[in-house]
Amino acid sequence: MDELDVTQLAEERRSDGESAQLKAILEAIVYVTDEPLSTQQIAAALGEPIDKIKRLLDELVAEYAKPDRGLTLREVAGGYKMATKPEHHEAVRAFVKKLTPPLKLSLPALETLAVIAYKQPITTPEIMDIRGVQGAGVLKTLLDRKLIAEAGRKNVVGKPILYKTTKEFLVQFGLKDLGELPTLKEFEELGRMELLEPQESLTLEPASEESPKE
Repeated sequence: MDELDVTQLAEERRSDGESAQLKAILEAIVYVTDEPLSTQQIAAALGEPIDKIKRLLDELVAEYAKPDRGLTLREVAGGYKMATKPEHHEAVRAFVKKLTPPLKLSLPALETLAVIAYKQPITTPEIMDIRGVQGAGVLKTLLDRKLIAEAGRKNVVGKPILYKTTKEFLVQFGLKDLGELPTLKEFEELGRMELLEPQESLTLEPASEESPKE
């Protein structure tokens, strides 16, 4: 091996070592951050090229996808977030329920959230027309939990407030964006699994099953 080959090999090893260290830093950053981090945010904070950060994040995603890993790293709400794998949810949930009271939404709150998710932006009167009941208290609960937010006012008589789902909604339901919204039946199962006690259920009519982008 000539001197040029030795120098090139040393450079490659140094580059590999730097990438490995940066990947470890990315893993730690995503782990300790509650909100999903975008590649742009991470690259700007670390002073690294976006394409390099994206490549290393993709490598981490692949590594965490292996069956011997209990956590998953995936893109959620426009950023990267670490979470437990779906196949371990039952075991983790059973463990957590023994430690603290489980996070849950009432059936009216979940119904209202589903209506907003699939019809957004939508006003309170429109929500009431679909659900057939008053829901001011439920809206306050969803607002307090930052699952929905105001989205301006509708240009009709009275100019009622419009509501939409939030980034926190995407995070809670593990969605990359609204394009990943499941069908209402899947939403029911997801909501019951993540936010409700097992005996509660959601019973919205399939006719409401449509994308918010339509």
